[in-house]
Order: sequence, then structure tokens, then C-alpha cells
Amino acid sequence: MELVTPEIGLVFWTSVSFFILFIILAKFAWKPIMGAISERERSIEDALLKAEAAKDEMARLTNENDALLKQARAERDLILKEAKVLKDQIVADAKDNAQKEGARMIELARIEINNLKAIAMADVKNQVASLSLEIAEKVLRKQFEDSSKQDALVADLLKEVKL
Repeated sequence: MELVTPEIGLVFWTSVSFFILFIILAKFAWKPIMGAISERERSIEDALLKAEAAKDEMARLTNENDALLKQARAERDLILKEAKVLKDQIVADAKDNAQKEGARMIELARIEINNLKAIAMADVKNQVASLSLEIAEKVLRKQFEDSSKQDALVADLLKEVKL
């Protein structure tokens, strides 16, 4: 039983050495250990605060991004609308110009046709006059082969002429 029950001297010296060890640990070890623990707590707290700030910043940036994206879409829609209006206006102007140019070309063609028609009519008149003169000349030659007929025609013409 001696092994199970310690003697009073052993208990005393064990207690004394424990208190000495406790004082040494309290003086030299507890402060650095507690300082390290509080430093660790502070660094964890700072990290949590920074993470929260980063989360808030990320949310703000996401909101800004969304706002910029909406603005860009609105600008794109506006640009597309303006481009469509401009395209429609250009097409309408091109149609108007084409119609005006077509009408001008038709009028020029009409004028040219009238000019060519007048030239052709003048040419036909000249040919008819030429043919008439040739026919009249041939008729008169046949008629004037006889000199008595020529004398009679000259006499008639002299009677008609009044001086």
C-alpha cells in the first residue's frame, strides 16, 4: 500500500516544485502564450473584417458592373434605333433620288425622241420635196418636148405676171 499512498514529504516537495514551476510559467510563459493567443485573435478578427470589407466591395463592384451593363445595353439599343432610322432615311432618300433621276431620264428621252422625230420629219419633207421636184421636172420635160407647148406656157405665164 505504500505505493498507492504517498508520504507527506513527497506531497510537500511535489507541491513546492509545482508552485515554483507555476510561478516560472506565469512569469515567463503565460504572458507570451497569452500575447500570442490575443495576437492570433486580433489577426483572425482583422482577417474577418477584411474579408467582410472585400465582400462588401465585391457586392458594390457587382452592382456597378450591372449598372454599367444596363447602361451599355441602353446605349446599344439607342444606337441600333438611330442606325435603323438613318438606314430607313437613306433608303427613302435613295428611292426619291432614283425616282427623280428616272423621271429626268424619261423626260430627256422624250425630248430626244421629239427632236429625232422632228429631224426625221424634216428629212422626210426634204425627200418628198426632192422627189416632187424630180417628178415635176420629168413631167415638165415630157410636156416641153414639144416647142409649141413651151411657147403656150410662156405666153400664159406672161399674161399672169403684171408689171
